[in-house]
Amino acid sequence: MYAATMGLSVRERPYLREVNKLRHSHGDRIRPMHSQFRSRFVFVAVLTFSAFSQTKISTAASKIISTPASATSTEAAAEVLAFERAMEAAVVRGDVANVDRVSAPDLTFTHGDGWTTGGKPLGVDDRKSFLKRVENKQYNVRDLDSVKVEMHGDIAITYGRYVAQNRTGNPSQSWFSVWFERVYAKRDGRWLYLSHRTVHGPTYGPAPGFRKR
Repeated sequence: MYAATMGLSVRERPYLREVNKLRHSHGDRIRPMHSQFRSRFVFVAVLTFSAFSQTKISTAASKIISTPASATSTEAAAEVLAFERAMEAAVVRGDVANVDRVSAPDLTFTHGDGWTTGGKPLGVDDRKSFLKRVENKQYNVRDLDSVKVEMHGDIAITYGRYVAQNRTGNPSQSWFSVWFERVYAKRDGRWLYLSHRTVHGPTYGPAPGFRKR
């Protein structure tokens, strides 16, 4: 105590004595509080590490579980695109039996994009009238271009363009292209053609980036 007060003025020494009293009187309480704080800190740290570890494990599991579903979706998308190409080829061949087999009873085919701005389309085919076009072999060419597919389980939506050439009619409007959106549904294990809507077109003349056959 004497050594601690060396170098202090007479006025400063009473303050040092008060500090020492506080240390002696509260020291016993301060040490348990410090220990308790350390215990709580360790507990919280353990919980945080545990939660972080579980999150990493859960994320990894999700990726593993989702991989088979993604593969299935990719396979289904490829199946739909192949189905659509085969259908278009049947239309050009005039293969009514094939197109009839893959068309839904309530098939609708909307020609022209007038409906997109509140107007009327050029026409709307039901299944019967669409099959009549196939029977008449209306098209020399109907080639798909820039088509993408969106899968929703047993429902598939394709959107893209087809480039076509009419067999008869105005020669200046022989070649044309349309951008479309289509809907397919898988029923009883096989895909059916439900709907076609032209969203832009027809645009007459050779399509940019497309070579006539």
